[in-house]
Amino acid sequence: MANISDNLFDIFRARFAPNLAKPFITQQDGTVFTYADTDAATARFANLLVALGIKPGHRVAVQVEKSPQAVFLYLACLRAGAVFLPLNTAYRTDELDYFLSDAEPAVVIGDPASKDLAGLCASKGIKHVLTLDAEGRGTLIERSAGQPGTFATLACGPSDLAAILYSSGTTGKPKGVMLTHRNLSSNAAALHEKWRFRADDVLLHTLPIFHVHGLFVALNTTLMNGTGMIFHARFDANAVVADLPRATLFMGVPTYYGRLATHPKLTPELCAHMRLFISGSAPLLDETFTTFAARSGKQILERYGMTEAGMITSAEIDKPRKAGSVGWPLPGVTLRIADPDNKDVPRGETGEIQIKGENLFAGYWRKPEKTAEDFTADGFFKTGDLACIAPDGMVNIVGRAKDMIISGGYNVYPKEIEEVIDALPGVAESAVVGMPHPDFGEAGLAIITLQSGAPVLDIAAVRAALKDALANYKIPKMIVLAETLPRNTMGKVQKNLLRGTYRSAWDAHLQGSPS
Repeated sequence: MANISDNLFDIFRARFAPNLAKPFITQQDGTVFTYADTDAATARFANLLVALGIKPGHRVAVQVEKSPQAVFLYLACLRAGAVFLPLNTAYRTDELDYFLSDAEPAVVIGDPASKDLAGLCASKGIKHVLTLDAEGRGTLIERSAGQPGTFATLACGPSDLAAILYSSGTTGKPKGVMLTHRNLSSNAAALHEKWRFRADDVLLHTLPIFHVHGLFVALNTTLMNGTGMIFHARFDANAVVADLPRATLFMGVPTYYGRLATHPKLTPELCAHMRLFISGSAPLLDETFTTFAARSGKQILERYGMTEAGMITSAEIDKPRKAGSVGWPLPGVTLRIADPDNKDVPRGETGEIQIKGENLFAGYWRKPEKTAEDFTADGFFKTGDLACIAPDGMVNIVGRAKDMIISGGYNVYPKEIEEVIDALPGVAESAVVGMPHPDFGEAGLAIITLQSGAPVLDIAAVRAALKDALANYKIPKMIVLAETLPRNTMGKVQKNLLRGTYRSAWDAHLQGSPS
């Protein structure tokens, strides 16, 4: 029988209920939402979801701009036992078409400005389509206004689904990662312990909330602590610098830290009140780590995670840190470095990170074969990331077995881009590789070969086709034409050679067009 305490919302509520008057979200314009406001707003949203026929396990797809009301919607889904499905606001119609077909949500909430969403939902028989904009306005607000401000949170078992987040592989269609209430609560509790949250902590929140980092790391740890956050709609270095004196915690991607490290107002005095700067979602360059430490007087704490497991490792608060070293496994996480036969490699040698723990996802949505493929016979999840263990036990990430690019903290999968390019007239084949970028960490380089006799391809037309099909952060920063693509004896394109071949041209391109 489910225990009501297994519902993630009730775990949070037990932390913040003793002081409902405490601020939870403080916006840039000074608007404050207390925990009492949060409790009432999430109740009204949850009551509306139930009135629409939502039952435990039903999916609620959400593609909206960041706002306090979007946070309340996430929490309302937890309360109602619904499965929260956040979607990147940059997704285009073709991408949304796949997600809605695969997840089959009962309710979709989108931006009122979206011209395609209502029609897309109608074509799939999705009856309930609501709206919510960045200012917290829309039919979601209007239709929930008359609902009661109290709601009896539904009892959930630890294995009941709380969310599905889509995480593409390097081949095939995106996969829905099923995350349970226990997955999320155990990970939030482990981070709360590891990062030593305090009663006076204030998080400066500038991350998007359709992503694990901003949603399940930043929000969930704040809620687990029952404290407040300064809520920015998006990252802006000037705005961050202005609010740092009011905060104690900041979580960001390496791109954020690269921009802050060069800000003229960043000083040790400005950061004196800051307890912790945390970085993740992409590797942190040594130069960024060193420059930021020199300018701010604070060392960045790196951690390592993925959609399928939340956070896996973290550096320690009271130990020296170094760029590229992501610390030790979190409490409750078992980690090993394994060879291709799933056997432990000797300390110091490189292998694949494999993990077990309550944080580990329940499987891929409607893809049991893929789920089975990604687990070992003894129950470890194969992350596809390569690492070695240093003498002090710290995990050092050395690469990725898969071809994923992490650009500005977002995962970019080359196969998805290559499929769009390969479908263009005259294209024989393409290869997309990740290249170092001073601002985004990595960015895409696309190399295209043409069919025999095809006319020279217009690069601007390629870029336009990509922008029509894909989110902007996926668009390669540089596109070049080549006669052939290098291959090994098995016929596989050797992307490592492409990175070397085009490095000089890439560097020259960045100097002329740094964005």
